[in-house]
Amino acid sequence: MGTPTAESHAKQLQAYRESIDNIDAALVFMLAERFKITKAVGFYKREHDLPPADPNREQRQIERLRDLAKSANLDPEFSEKFLQFIIREVIRHHEIIREEGAL
Repeated sequence: MGTPTAESHAKQLQAYRESIDNIDAALVFMLAERFKITKAVGFYKREHDLPPADPNREQRQIERLRDLAKSANLDPEFSEKFLQFIIREVIRHHEIIREEGAL
């Protein structure tokens, strides 16, 4: 086997990057689906005069994702930060829906 060339490095990097691009696309579509559902939850909460946030649910979700992250060999701190970012955005959407009736 010979020494890798610049061309072989470029081909390998391209293959990795194509996989990363596919994963990123899947993440975007998964997040879009998640936010479609949380938007419906926001309207449900508005209709039934429920608060935009549910701290108990949020804590359970954080703990659940931390456990999943550990089993997937992903940094639990990262997974918690990622979920907290999503939760903040969902709550913001729910507050807008509650106040304005639309998003």
